[in-house]
Amino acid sequence: MVALDVSAVDAALQLADALGDSCRYYKVGSELFTTGGPAVVRALRERGHEVFLDLKLHDIPNTVRSAARAAARLGVSLLTVHAVGGETMIRAAVEGADSGAAEGGSDACGILAVTVLTSLDRAALAGVWGRDGGLALDAEVLRLASVAASAGAHGIVCSGAEVGLVDREFRGRLAPLVPGIRFAEGAAHDQARVVTPRAAAAAGARYLVLGRAVTASGNPVAAMARVWEELEEVTGSAPPVAG
Repeated sequence: MVALDVSAVDAALQLADALGDSCRYYKVGSELFTTGGPAVVRALRERGHEVFLDLKLHDIPNTVRSAARAAARLGVSLLTVHAVGGETMIRAAVEGADSGAAEGGSDACGILAVTVLTSLDRAALAGVWGRDGGLALDAEVLRLASVAASAGAHGIVCSGAEVGLVDREFRGRLAPLVPGIRFAEGAAHDQARVVTPRAAAAAGARYLVLGRAVTASGNPVAAMARVWEELEEVTGSAPPVAG
């Protein structure tokens, strides 16, 4: 899926239209949703696209339940919450999403629990959580993934560095989504833990989020074609025809 990390709705829809059949799944994050609100989700759905609403909700369970219900009524396919919100909060999101999808007559809205942001490395995470030593980043991801699994989440968000561990531990229980996807020669920008499309898929990622690797390229359609070529090497499935 491609991240529509822009502030203008017109720019987001123009990018989706330009990518055509090479991408049918888009991430709407905080910036675009703050600008365009539910209307941008509806516009993408009217074009036949699936939407990953990446709001990383973290609030009291009742509030998160209501927000997840509203998102699912819009026809959103995936919605993020922060795993550190706890099992009760994540379960409330799952319940809200199930209710909203039923009310809206849409397909299920899967709840993804964000474990550790890909912008954080071990030292930064230890500082945030007040743990000067002994912190193992992969262990923290697995711990939070366990909370998500217990709450009935559809999947989790983690970096490509941990996705293999998550896949081995929770295969069949959690679908891993990996952001911070870059080509081998690409810049990491503000991401501390990045991985290529090929490596993420080979390690067990179910979903890949592509941002600047596609959107900042001179030719987004060609960049998506390269992504599909890498994925075909791993999955054996043919890429779509761009149009």
